[in-house]
Amino acid sequence: MRIVTSPAAMQRLARQWRRRGARVGLVPTMGYLHQGHLSLVRAVRRRIGLEGKVVVSIYVNPTQFGPKEDLSRYPRDLKRDLRLCRAEGVDVVFVPDDAEMYPGGNPKSEIRNPKSFSTYVVEEKLSQGMEGASRPTHFRGVTTVVAKLFNLVLPDVAVFGAKDFQQAAVVKRMVRDLNFPVKIVVAPTVREPDGVAMSSRNKYLTGELRPQARVLWRSLQLARKLAATAGQTVPANRVKARIRQLLNGCPNARLDYVEFFDPETLLPVTKVQRGTQMALAVFVGKTRLIDNAQL
Repeated sequence: MRIVTSPAAMQRLARQWRRRGARVGLVPTMGYLHQGHLSLVRAVRRRIGLEGKVVVSIYVNPTQFGPKEDLSRYPRDLKRDLRLCRAEGVDVVFVPDDAEMYPGGNPKSEIRNPKSFSTYVVEEKLSQGMEGASRPTHFRGVTTVVAKLFNLVLPDVAVFGAKDFQQAAVVKRMVRDLNFPVKIVVAPTVREPDGVAMSSRNKYLTGELRPQARVLWRSLQLARKLAATAGQTVPANRVKARIRQLLNGCPNARLDYVEFFDPETLLPVTKVQRGTQMALAVFVGKTRLIDNAQL
Protein backbone atom coordinates (compact mmCIF):
# COMPACT_ATOMS: atom_id res chain seq x y z
CA MET A 1 0.00 0.00 0.00
CA ARG A 2 1.26 3.42 -0.96
CA ILE A 3 0.63 6.69 0.93
CA VAL A 4 0.46 9.80 -1.23
CA THR A 5 0.29 13.30 0.24
CA SER A 6 0.86 15.51 -2.80
CA PRO A 7 -2.07 16.26 -5.15
CA ALA A 8 0.35 16.51 -8.07
CA ALA A 9 1.87 13.12 -7.24
CA MET A 10 -1.61 11.59 -6.93
CA GLN A 11 -2.58 12.90 -10.35
CA ARG A 12 0.66 11.64 -11.95
CA LEU A 13 0.08 8.19 -10.48
CA ALA A 14 -3.54 8.15 -11.67
CA ARG A 15 -2.42 9.08 -15.18
CA GLN A 16 0.07 6.21 -15.16
CA TRP A 17 -2.71 3.82 -14.21
CA ARG A 18 -4.90 5.20 -16.97
CA ARG A 19 -2.17 4.69 -19.57
CA ARG A 20 -1.83 1.08 -18.46
CA GLY A 21 -5.57 0.53 -18.78
CA ALA A 22 -6.17 -0.08 -15.06
CA ARG A 23 -9.59 0.73 -13.65
CA VAL A 24 -9.55 3.06 -10.66
CA GLY A 25 -11.97 3.20 -7.75
CA LEU A 26 -12.22 5.98 -5.18
CA VAL A 27 -13.65 6.02 -1.67
CA PRO A 28 -13.63 9.62 -0.36
CA THR A 29 -13.52 9.81 3.46
CA MET A 30 -12.65 12.19 6.26
CA GLY A 31 -10.88 9.41 8.13
CA TYR A 32 -11.48 7.86 11.52
CA LEU A 33 -12.58 4.83 9.56
CA HIS A 34 -15.17 2.29 10.70
CA GLN A 35 -16.85 -0.76 9.18
CA GLY A 36 -19.16 1.47 7.15
CA HIS A 37 -16.15 2.95 5.35
CA LEU A 38 -14.62 -0.47 4.87
CA SER A 39 -17.83 -1.71 3.29
CA LEU A 40 -17.37 1.05 0.69
CA VAL A 41 -13.84 -0.18 0.01
CA ARG A 42 -15.18 -3.69 -0.58
CA ALA A 43 -17.93 -2.33 -2.81
CA VAL A 44 -15.51 -0.45 -5.03
CA ARG A 45 -13.17 -3.46 -5.23
CA ARG A 46 -16.07 -5.58 -6.48
CA ARG A 47 -16.73 -2.96 -9.15
CA ILE A 48 -13.21 -2.61 -10.50
CA GLY A 49 -11.87 -6.13 -9.94
CA LEU A 50 -8.68 -7.45 -8.40
CA GLU A 51 -6.55 -5.86 -11.13
CA GLY A 52 -7.98 -2.39 -10.47
CA LYS A 53 -6.57 0.28 -8.18
CA VAL A 54 -8.46 1.31 -5.04
CA VAL A 55 -7.78 4.77 -3.63
CA VAL A 56 -9.08 5.88 -0.23
CA SER A 57 -8.79 9.60 0.36
CA ILE A 58 -8.51 10.76 3.97
CA TYR A 59 -9.05 14.49 4.25
CA VAL A 60 -11.02 16.49 6.81
CA ASN A 61 -12.26 19.10 4.37
CA PRO A 62 -12.52 22.49 6.12
CA THR A 63 -14.81 24.11 3.57
CA GLN A 64 -17.73 21.82 4.40
CA PHE A 65 -17.71 22.81 8.08
CA GLY A 66 -19.55 25.89 9.30
CA PRO A 67 -17.92 28.45 11.64
CA LYS A 68 -19.41 26.86 14.78
CA GLU A 69 -19.05 23.21 13.75
CA ASP A 70 -16.61 20.56 14.94
CA LEU A 71 -13.70 20.96 12.46
CA SER A 72 -11.01 21.32 15.12
CA ARG A 73 -12.21 18.36 17.17
CA TYR A 74 -13.33 16.05 14.37
CA PRO A 75 -11.90 12.61 15.30
CA ARG A 76 -8.62 11.69 13.67
CA ASP A 77 -6.44 8.58 13.91
CA LEU A 78 -4.35 8.23 10.76
CA LYS A 79 -2.23 5.32 12.02
CA ARG A 80 -5.33 3.25 12.69
CA ASP A 81 -6.87 4.29 9.37
CA LEU A 82 -3.77 3.19 7.48
CA ARG A 83 -3.75 -0.15 9.27
CA LEU A 84 -7.40 -0.77 8.34
CA CYS A 85 -6.80 0.23 4.72
CA ARG A 86 -3.81 -2.05 4.45
CA ALA A 87 -5.83 -4.97 5.79
CA GLU A 88 -8.53 -4.29 3.16
CA GLY A 89 -6.03 -4.36 0.29
CA VAL A 90 -6.25 -0.65 -0.55
CA ASP A 91 -3.65 0.32 -3.15
CA VAL A 92 -3.23 4.01 -2.31
CA VAL A 93 -4.26 6.19 0.62
CA PHE A 94 -4.35 9.82 -0.46
CA VAL A 95 -3.74 12.15 2.50
CA PRO A 96 -3.39 15.76 1.28
CA ASP A 97 -3.19 18.84 3.50
CA ASP A 98 -5.11 22.10 3.45
CA ALA A 99 -2.31 24.19 1.98
CA GLU A 100 -2.20 22.07 -1.17
CA MET A 101 -5.92 21.43 -1.52
CA TYR A 102 -6.73 25.13 -1.07
CA PRO A 103 -3.63 26.97 -2.27
CA GLY A 104 -3.12 30.54 -1.17
CA GLY A 105 -5.07 30.41 2.08
CA ASN A 106 -3.93 29.94 5.65
CA PRO A 107 -5.36 26.50 6.48
CA LYS A 108 -6.01 27.54 10.07
CA SER A 109 -7.85 30.79 9.51
CA GLU A 110 -8.48 31.64 5.88
CA ILE A 111 -10.01 28.54 4.32
CA ARG A 112 -13.53 29.96 4.62
CA ASN A 113 -12.40 33.31 3.21
CA PRO A 114 -9.21 32.53 1.29
CA LYS A 115 -7.24 35.29 -0.40
CA SER A 116 -6.37 33.49 -3.61
CA PHE A 117 -8.48 30.34 -3.68
CA SER A 118 -11.74 31.53 -5.20
CA THR A 119 -13.22 28.76 -7.35
CA TYR A 120 -16.04 26.64 -5.94
CA VAL A 121 -18.49 24.11 -7.37
CA VAL A 122 -22.11 24.80 -6.42
CA GLU A 123 -25.15 22.60 -7.03
CA GLU A 124 -28.23 24.81 -6.79
CA LYS A 125 -31.29 22.56 -6.50
CA LEU A 126 -30.83 19.31 -4.59
CA SER A 127 -28.59 21.01 -2.03
CA GLN A 128 -31.11 23.59 -0.84
CA GLY A 129 -33.18 21.69 1.74
CA MET A 130 -32.38 19.57 4.79
CA GLU A 131 -28.58 19.58 5.25
CA GLY A 132 -28.27 22.54 2.90
CA ALA A 133 -30.79 24.59 4.87
CA SER A 134 -29.32 23.61 8.23
CA ARG A 135 -25.68 24.02 7.13
CA PRO A 136 -25.73 26.69 4.38
CA THR A 137 -22.09 26.38 3.20
CA HIS A 138 -21.82 22.61 3.63
CA PHE A 139 -22.58 21.35 0.14
CA ARG A 140 -20.46 23.98 -1.58
CA GLY A 141 -17.53 22.51 0.33
CA VAL A 142 -18.56 18.94 -0.47
CA THR A 143 -18.99 19.42 -4.21
CA THR A 144 -15.79 21.44 -4.48
CA VAL A 145 -13.61 18.90 -2.71
CA VAL A 146 -15.21 15.94 -4.50
CA ALA A 147 -14.65 17.63 -7.86
CA LYS A 148 -11.01 18.16 -6.91
CA LEU A 149 -10.65 14.52 -5.85
CA PHE A 150 -12.13 13.38 -9.15
CA ASN A 151 -9.60 15.52 -11.03
CA LEU A 152 -6.71 14.18 -8.96
CA VAL A 153 -7.59 10.48 -8.70
CA LEU A 154 -9.31 10.15 -12.12
CA PRO A 155 -11.59 7.34 -10.90
CA ASP A 156 -13.80 5.19 -13.06
CA VAL A 157 -15.98 4.48 -10.00
CA ALA A 158 -16.52 6.36 -6.74
CA VAL A 159 -18.50 4.91 -3.84
CA PHE A 160 -20.49 6.90 -1.29
CA GLY A 161 -22.57 5.73 1.66
CA ALA A 162 -26.35 5.88 1.71
CA LYS A 163 -26.31 7.34 5.23
CA ASP A 164 -25.49 10.67 3.57
CA PHE A 165 -28.40 10.34 1.14
CA GLN A 166 -28.60 14.00 0.14
CA GLN A 167 -24.84 14.23 -0.31
CA ALA A 168 -24.86 11.25 -2.68
CA ALA A 169 -27.73 12.79 -4.65
CA VAL A 170 -25.90 16.12 -4.94
CA VAL A 171 -22.69 14.43 -6.09
CA LYS A 172 -24.59 12.37 -8.67
CA ARG A 173 -26.21 15.54 -10.01
CA MET A 174 -22.82 17.30 -10.18
CA VAL A 175 -21.38 14.35 -12.10
CA ARG A 176 -24.28 14.40 -14.54
CA ASP A 177 -24.35 18.15 -15.04
CA LEU A 178 -20.58 18.61 -15.40
CA ASN A 179 -19.95 15.43 -17.43
CA PHE A 180 -17.48 13.82 -15.05
CA PRO A 181 -16.55 10.40 -16.51
CA VAL A 182 -17.11 8.58 -13.24
CA LYS A 183 -19.76 6.11 -12.10
CA ILE A 184 -21.26 6.94 -8.69
CA VAL A 185 -22.24 3.96 -6.57
CA VAL A 186 -24.28 4.42 -3.38
CA ALA A 187 -23.68 1.59 -0.91
CA PRO A 188 -26.12 0.64 1.89
CA THR A 189 -25.88 2.17 5.35
CA VAL A 190 -24.02 -0.04 7.81
CA ARG A 191 -25.54 -0.14 11.28
CA GLU A 192 -24.55 -1.20 14.77
CA PRO A 193 -26.49 -4.16 16.20
CA ASP A 194 -28.90 -1.74 17.93
CA GLY A 195 -29.69 0.08 14.67
CA VAL A 196 -27.49 3.16 15.12
CA ALA A 197 -25.88 4.11 11.80
CA MET A 198 -22.11 3.86 11.89
CA SER A 199 -20.47 7.27 11.95
CA SER A 200 -17.09 8.69 12.92
CA ARG A 201 -18.95 11.11 15.18
CA ASN A 202 -20.28 8.22 17.26
CA LYS A 203 -16.96 8.51 19.10
CA TYR A 204 -18.41 11.55 20.85
CA LEU A 205 -21.29 9.53 22.31
CA THR A 206 -20.02 8.67 25.76
CA GLY A 207 -21.92 7.37 28.78
CA GLU A 208 -25.71 7.71 28.59
CA LEU A 209 -25.53 9.47 25.21
CA ARG A 210 -24.74 6.31 23.24
CA PRO A 211 -27.99 4.44 23.98
CA GLN A 212 -29.94 7.66 23.39
CA ALA A 213 -28.56 7.79 19.84
CA ARG A 214 -30.97 4.96 19.06
CA VAL A 215 -33.70 7.59 18.88
CA LEU A 216 -32.86 8.22 15.22
CA TRP A 217 -33.36 4.55 14.32
CA ARG A 218 -36.50 4.42 16.44
CA SER A 219 -37.82 7.48 14.57
CA LEU A 220 -37.28 5.76 11.23
CA GLN A 221 -39.02 2.64 12.49
CA LEU A 222 -41.93 4.67 13.84
CA ALA A 223 -42.42 6.40 10.49
CA ARG A 224 -42.36 3.05 8.68
CA LYS A 225 -44.95 1.66 11.07
CA LEU A 226 -47.26 4.68 10.71
CA ALA A 227 -46.99 4.61 6.91
CA ALA A 228 -47.76 0.88 6.81
CA THR A 229 -50.65 1.16 9.28
CA ALA A 230 -52.30 4.02 7.41
CA GLY A 231 -52.65 1.96 4.25
CA GLN A 232 -51.98 4.23 1.29
CA THR A 233 -50.96 7.64 2.65
CA VAL A 234 -50.65 9.52 5.93
CA PRO A 235 -50.11 13.30 6.35
CA ALA A 236 -46.42 14.09 6.75
CA ASN A 237 -47.17 16.60 9.50
CA ARG A 238 -48.86 13.89 11.56
CA VAL A 239 -45.78 11.65 11.31
CA LYS A 240 -43.49 14.57 12.16
CA ALA A 241 -45.57 15.31 15.26
CA ARG A 242 -45.23 11.71 16.44
CA ILE A 243 -41.48 11.80 15.89
CA ARG A 244 -41.22 15.02 17.90
CA GLN A 245 -43.11 13.31 20.72
CA LEU A 246 -40.65 10.43 20.60
CA LEU A 247 -37.69 12.82 20.74
CA ASN A 248 -39.23 14.77 23.62
CA GLY A 249 -38.98 11.59 25.66
CA CYS A 250 -35.22 11.47 25.10
CA PRO A 251 -33.61 13.92 27.59
CA ASN A 252 -30.46 14.69 25.60
CA ALA A 253 -31.93 14.71 22.09
CA ARG A 254 -32.84 17.82 20.11
CA LEU A 255 -34.36 17.69 16.63
CA ASP A 256 -32.65 19.74 13.94
CA TYR A 257 -34.98 18.64 11.14
CA VAL A 258 -37.10 15.76 9.95
CA GLU A 259 -38.28 15.67 6.34
CA PHE A 260 -40.22 13.42 4.00
CA PHE A 261 -39.35 13.83 0.34
CA ASP A 262 -39.26 12.35 -3.13
CA PRO A 263 -36.03 10.30 -3.45
CA GLU A 264 -35.40 11.54 -7.00
CA THR A 265 -36.12 15.28 -6.73
CA LEU A 266 -35.55 15.63 -2.95
CA LEU A 267 -38.63 17.88 -2.89
CA PRO A 268 -40.73 17.69 0.33
CA VAL A 269 -44.02 15.79 0.19
CA THR A 270 -47.14 16.40 2.25
CA LYS A 271 -48.30 12.78 2.13
CA VAL A 272 -46.19 9.88 3.32
CA GLN A 273 -46.53 6.54 1.54
CA ARG A 274 -44.56 3.49 0.53
CA GLY A 275 -41.41 4.64 -1.30
CA THR A 276 -41.26 8.05 0.39
CA GLN A 277 -37.78 8.91 1.61
CA MET A 278 -37.27 10.18 5.15
CA ALA A 279 -34.26 11.97 6.60
CA LEU A 280 -33.57 13.53 9.96
CA ALA A 281 -30.81 15.25 11.89
CA VAL A 282 -30.74 15.12 15.68
CA PHE A 283 -28.37 16.54 18.27
CA VAL A 284 -27.63 13.93 20.93
CA GLY A 285 -25.91 16.02 23.53
CA LYS A 286 -23.61 18.21 21.43
CA THR A 287 -23.18 15.60 18.69
CA ARG A 288 -25.18 16.06 15.52
CA LEU A 289 -26.20 12.78 13.88
CA ILE A 290 -28.03 12.15 10.62
CA ASP A 291 -29.91 9.17 9.26
CA ASN A 292 -32.41 8.31 6.55
CA ALA A 293 -34.48 5.48 5.15
CA GLN A 294 -36.98 4.69 2.45
CA LEU A 295 -40.38 3.90 3.93
